[in-house]
Amino acid sequence: MNLEKLYMKEALKEAKKAYKKGEVPVGAVIVKENEIIARAHNLKEVKNDTTKHAEIIAIQKASKKLGAWRLEDSEMYVTLEPCTMCAGAIINARIKKVYIGTLDPKTGACGSVLNLFEDYKFNHKVEYETGIMKEECEGILKNFFKELRNAKKSNG
Repeated sequence: MNLEKLYMKEALKEAKKAYKKGEVPVGAVIVKENEIIARAHNLKEVKNDTTKHAEIIAIQKASKKLGAWRLEDSEMYVTLEPCTMCAGAIINARIKKVYIGTLDPKTGACGSVLNLFEDYKFNHKVEYETGIMKEECEGILKNFFKELRNAKKSNG
């Protein structure tokens, strides 16, 4: 198994934790020198805080672990394409590369709706790759939203 799949599987484990909590199942891990230094999943609903996306929480944990806000030479693996808030945080944290499981055609800011990594001239350039374990990352989201719709029908 290649490293991209290995680390994306870890991000998927985080997404499953979010799923069990009734959160949109997104997971992220940050890797530096082939070691996971942070892992996180969405906690918007649990914390009642719109900024509690997996990517933001992972960046905060990695910064705390390293004692620095610059996460240079680190990579993020995230199951869903980051939104504008998260893409901006990734740029500002100086993350070297982001591996994305599946794209988000509604709020994605790494190529779907807009591309903060390519279309603007920021002081830091983030490399990215999409489609890592796409089917698995897409599948958990589809199942979550299908269950949510079915629950709404049953209650409504």
